[in-house]
Amino acid sequence: MARQSYLFTSESVSEGHPDKVCDRISDTIVDLFLAKDPVARVACETLTTTNQIVLAGEVRSAEPATPEEIEEAARAAVRDIGYEQDGFHWRRAKFQNFLHEQSADIAMGVDAAGNKDEGAGDQGIMFGYAVNETPQLMPAPILYSHQILKEMAALRKSGARPEFEPDAKSQVTLRYENGRPVACTSVVVSTQHKEGIAPADVRELVRPIVAEVLGPLGMPPEEEFYVNPTGKFVIGGPDGDAGLTGRKIIVDTYGGAAPHGGGAFSGKDPTKVDRSAAYAARYLAKNVVAAGFAERCLIQLSYAIGVSKPLSVYVDFFGTGTVDEARIETAIREVMDLSPRGIRTHLNLNRPIYARTAAYGHFGREPEADGGFSWERTDLVDALRAAADV
Repeated sequence: MARQSYLFTSESVSEGHPDKVCDRISDTIVDLFLAKDPVARVACETLTTTNQIVLAGEVRSAEPATPEEIEEAARAAVRDIGYEQDGFHWRRAKFQNFLHEQSADIAMGVDAAGNKDEGAGDQGIMFGYAVNETPQLMPAPILYSHQILKEMAALRKSGARPEFEPDAKSQVTLRYENGRPVACTSVVVSTQHKEGIAPADVRELVRPIVAEVLGPLGMPPEEEFYVNPTGKFVIGGPDGDAGLTGRKIIVDTYGGAAPHGGGAFSGKDPTKVDRSAAYAARYLAKNVVAAGFAERCLIQLSYAIGVSKPLSVYVDFFGTGTVDEARIETAIREVMDLSPRGIRTHLNLNRPIYARTAAYGHFGREPEADGGFSWERTDLVDALRAAADV
């Protein structure tokens, strides 16, 4: 039986964190190509360091983006984040582009041909998770960690808190009793700030944001409220630490509350099951919990490169289910085509909707009018109930 009383911690990083800058640039390039060709193939990796932006990877598109368009899109992403610093500036940073044509060997395995359906873009395992401890059906620690930083960024960009700079991290620890979060025991926020701001002043600027996000859970004890524990955080972003695409996969998903298959999302078009199948697994897990089949649901999918069907579907309710997991494993296959093509069609993923996913989590967001975050819908509830005969 799962533990009922414990402390659990998750962390988040802001859109200005060096790795998140890279995720944002990579996903911006994905969007650029998908806007030109909905079936474009993109695998874009980004490196950033002091006034340097470097792109590498593989692309294939019926209407390729020009080198000028790629550079303009990358610089615009950095500008939107807010970097106009001496050590990292959207206009002055040196830009290098090493994107090249996709490997013919990979294309052969993925493309549909004759009686062969489109295959998965790679082998791997993907996990989806949902839990009914928040309205978003997300684990509370990662949800609140994201919300703290998202609100800080909104205040910075609006001009209400010009003291903040783009780079920031958060960490939230909650106490669980009877399996539910009941109180916050510690919070850590480290935020880059303007030169000359005293540490005590930064602390007081952060305090009301944290209090609002935590709401009825309440603030942690004063001695467990840590803001910029090292005292000063002026040099940050890629100037303070090099960034790479795909290094914040636990931040991107469930904050450690569920397993992760290991594949990053950002920079990949939706033929890559690292991304699309992880979205499908979250979509299915969320609908399973919304249907009332369990309080917690974990779904694992597995794929082989070039093979269209999933090799396995696994469901775990952690002892909270009202029906047998095997029954739901069968129902899942009935209500959704889990081939790469089927996932992309069902969730309408061949669109430029990915730059917005690069910070503050790929899950727990509101579905958007243009189809962004379509995997957060709960429109499979009735179909699942019918397939499970419940």
